[in-house]
Amino acid sequence: MTYVTHPRIAPGSVEERRYQTSMVQGCMRNNTLLILPTGLGKTVVAVRVAAEYLSSGKVLVLAPTKPLVDQHREVFSRVLVDARVGEMNGNMKPETRAGIVEGCDVVVSTPQCVANDLEAGRYGLSGVSLIIYDEAHRGVGNYAYVRVAGFCGKGTRCVGMTASPGSDTSKIEEVCINLHLRRIDIRSDEDPDVSPYIHYTFVNRIEVNLPQDILDLTALLRTMLDHFVSEMVGLGLVNPGWQISTSYMLSVGQSLQGRLARGEKTRIVYRGLALHSICIKLLHAVSLAETQGLTPLRVYLEKIEAEADQKEGGRSSREIVNRPEYVGVRTILQRSNVEHPKVSRVLSLVSRTVNGGEGSKVIVFAQYRDTCDMLTEKLSSVPGARVGELVGQSNGGLKQREQVSLLDGFRRGDLNVIVSTSVGEEGLDVSSTDAVVFYEPVSSEIRTIQRRGRTGRKSDGEVYVLVAKGTLDEVLERSSAEKERAMRARLEKLSDELSRGVSPIVRKNQLRLDGF
Repeated sequence: MTYVTHPRIAPGSVEERRYQTSMVQGCMRNNTLLILPTGLGKTVVAVRVAAEYLSSGKVLVLAPTKPLVDQHREVFSRVLVDARVGEMNGNMKPETRAGIVEGCDVVVSTPQCVANDLEAGRYGLSGVSLIIYDEAHRGVGNYAYVRVAGFCGKGTRCVGMTASPGSDTSKIEEVCINLHLRRIDIRSDEDPDVSPYIHYTFVNRIEVNLPQDILDLTALLRTMLDHFVSEMVGLGLVNPGWQISTSYMLSVGQSLQGRLARGEKTRIVYRGLALHSICIKLLHAVSLAETQGLTPLRVYLEKIEAEADQKEGGRSSREIVNRPEYVGVRTILQRSNVEHPKVSRVLSLVSRTVNGGEGSKVIVFAQYRDTCDMLTEKLSSVPGARVGELVGQSNGGLKQREQVSLLDGFRRGDLNVIVSTSVGEEGLDVSSTDAVVFYEPVSSEIRTIQRRGRTGRKSDGEVYVLVAKGTLDEVLERSSAEKERAMRARLEKLSDELSRGVSPIVRKNQLRLDGF
């Protein structure tokens, strides 16, 4: 193994890889969006580019979460020589952050506090030679990356990094425009300079059938849904015969809100908004029953019942609990001790993984906090499993320092199972994970790629995707696969256009034909 030789890089700290060297050279020529599969060293490329620019000025490294900031600070501190590396976040006093910017060569930070400081005039970017945007696909709309980029001068080199920019070409163009990125450098698992470093990830689809109790319960919920949808059809708010889905109902709700904003304060609009709220609640209840299980459904229905007991604001929930079908739903929930068949599969997969070899680890991803709570409790009884739950900060979740501590424990081996919501999908370096379990598919190709990338980094890994037959799981699975295929095709097209000198990136003031 050969190592990178550079006066600003610690000897023996960075393996020499040809594709990384090529990407570094490209970043030095022009502002670049790096697209590289998870686990193949986007951070290493960033450190190597930083080493080239330290002699010209400060380096600003931005990452969307505190755990990612901690991770980057550790890597930059360990690899760079004669560089003062500082870390910032929004919990610090503004004057403390200004001091870090003044006194450090490399500043690693969440973008929100930097954007706020720049807008408040606490410091500027005139002394910054390089800005690195991790998870650059976030650089759309009014996200803090975009606000920071607005203060970036023409002489500052900009590098964006992501494993999964998405399938929407216009969004990729928007990211490039917003962050001043003028070229795209793409690598995939199939590229000849990348393939020697790839570990295989085996994706296993596990299909389960719903038990009779869940089938009976969802039939009652759908009967209730049909009742309220029929009323919406009668009011001319829903097209008869259309398949009712959450996305369709959200579009109906947007239409109703638009009518209300334009001054149409009629009985039809007000009743339509109430019915819309009821249908969204019932659709979510059906989804929980079919894809998550009875425990998360119980928790959700308890929230609906609490809303129904409120004197004000609980009208839609009262209409749900007053339906005769709701009595049947509650009866099934009270007498049934059946859990979703996915649960037993998760227990089996985790047991097999953690007991299959010394130091084996597994991450279980679930969409909802209540499902994570349930899985954490049940997995804690699996022999050999040392379980931690990784969730966001909202609603009494984990503070960022607690998230960092949990991940450190996972890396050390104090924990060998993590049950995580989406907070664990993006960017975090959880090396040597032997398996990833999707409790349910997700429709986002970005989130699917991020979840899958949590394994197969240091050795071959297994991915298990649990799919409840005949449910929303199948729809989301198809959607994600189609979007991922489209993303790869469009990225290849963009890469080809750029290699031929044809820029797909349009200026903000240009009109596109599809805008007419």
